Amino acid sequence: MLDVLTQKWWAVALRGILAILFGIVALTYPGMTLVSLALIIGAYAFVDGVFAIVSAFGHPGREAVWYVLDGILGMAVGLATFFFPGITAQALIFLVGMWAIMTGVFEVIAGFELPIKRDWMLVIAGIASIIFGVLVFVYPGTGALAIVGLIGIYALVFGVSMLVFGIRLRGLRSSLAAQPA
Repeated sequence: MLDVLTQKWWAVALRGILAILFGIVALTYPGMTLVSLALIIGAYAFVDGVFAIVSAFGHPGREAVWYVLDGILGMAVGLATFFFPGITAQALIFLVGMWAIMTGVFEVIAGFELPIKRDWMLVIAGIASIIFGVLVFVYPGTGALAIVGLIGIYALVFGVSMLVFGIRLRGLRSSLAAQPA
């Protein structure tokens, strides 16, 4: 799995960049409507899911399953927001919370299964996802603007973690290529 991830480091890094951009937009324009937010979250979740699957594609190993499940979940959340745009604010908030918790669990598991020593970026991204999801469930009534801020902060932390992880994977490519098979 590590050799596939180092070959597809760009998909992991791009996933981080997309999350960072999404976080900046969410924090810069907090007054956007909930329907717009739902569509942006849906687009982000779908694209994030695609890149999670791309990260695992071509590797039949057990670790790849977590990335594929993460990707399928993201794509499903994305499609749900597009097919049901009239979803209530409360349902959307819980959907985002559930997605974040499940994504976090998959990221933590994948982070522990990768044979990279002292690289905790994927685990940190997963923990950030779980914390964000729990906060969404604990404080659902804080209002759309507070949720936008929380989503923006989460996206920035997750994005930076994934970007750093992707860059580290790129650096590992040369050391893996130098190792005898």
